[in-house]
Amino acid sequence: MAIQIGIMGGGNISQTHARAACAIPGVSIAAVYGTNASKVGRLCQAYGGTPYHDLDTFLKHRPMEFVAIGSPSGLHAAHGIAAAHRGLHVLTEKPIDISTQRAEELIQAAQQAGVKLGVIFQDRCKSEIQRLKQWVDGGILGKILLVDARVKWYRPPQYYGDSKWRGTLKLDGGGALINQAVHTIDLLLWLFGDVVRVQARIATALHAIEGEDTAVALLEFATGPLGVLQAATSAFPGFPRRLEITGVEGTVTLEHDRIVAVNLKNVPAGVVAGVRSDDNESTASPVVSDFRGHQAIFEDFIRAIQENKQPICNGPEGLRSIALIERIYRAAKL
Repeated sequence: MAIQIGIMGGGNISQTHARAACAIPGVSIAAVYGTNASKVGRLCQAYGGTPYHDLDTFLKHRPMEFVAIGSPSGLHAAHGIAAAHRGLHVLTEKPIDISTQRAEELIQAAQQAGVKLGVIFQDRCKSEIQRLKQWVDGGILGKILLVDARVKWYRPPQYYGDSKWRGTLKLDGGGALINQAVHTIDLLLWLFGDVVRVQARIATALHAIEGEDTAVALLEFATGPLGVLQAATSAFPGFPRRLEITGVEGTVTLEHDRIVAVNLKNVPAGVVAGVRSDDNESTASPVVSDFRGHQAIFEDFIRAIQENKQPICNGPEGLRSIALIERIYRAAKL
């Protein structure tokens, strides 16, 4: 079955979406919408599709089964709602939007229109992370006691200076937490469940932006673990994202999306560390050259449409991370 996709946005992440889509047999780009004519033109020239600069005209394009939203975060819900009203399935980049109110409006619109809604948290599709979840759910670490999550990345001044929306409260919703650390926050919720208590401090320590570039949060999960989250775009030169999980039976460490250390009292058969990779582009660059995680999300979303199932991260699941981020921001103000 041929699938036609509409791309919304013309920036770096939309190029990743286009590459991921075109790598799937039977999938092609039908149309591309964006306000920057040159970027939209280059995308269409490279990956196919009809260029549009008017949203309503773009949404009328047929055939087109769903849209992949890569516009600024503060436009995700508005663009998704418009697409849902046209009967199009919606797959949006993280975060689902920059507020729970807008996210809930998008979820409601998709439900009323009878279309699928997915949020791009590609880490959920990565094999080593799925294996880690199986270990946590299977009790290999025993009762989880402590979680240490670090997203200590670096972005140069031009990352914000060359953008009209990054780091702004109106379109980015904040800074390092809501943009860079949102993937890790989703993983924490996916692995350990809801958070019942939050303490936090945030700062704009390095960059000339409205949002934060440095943040620390203390989290208490309903299932018992205590967690520490560090998030930054101020940590030169940028360090690997790291998740260290300690349970009664020992500690497992995830780095570069791979399990790099397994220190257990009794190691079950088949439980081994992965091969470490020192190539993690996200530590110092927003460009996603490896699109395999996005491709897996696209494939999962297409299956959800064809088989009438829920995608691996649907609207309500995508809402959880933005709800926790709002709580962290409130706690920091207090």
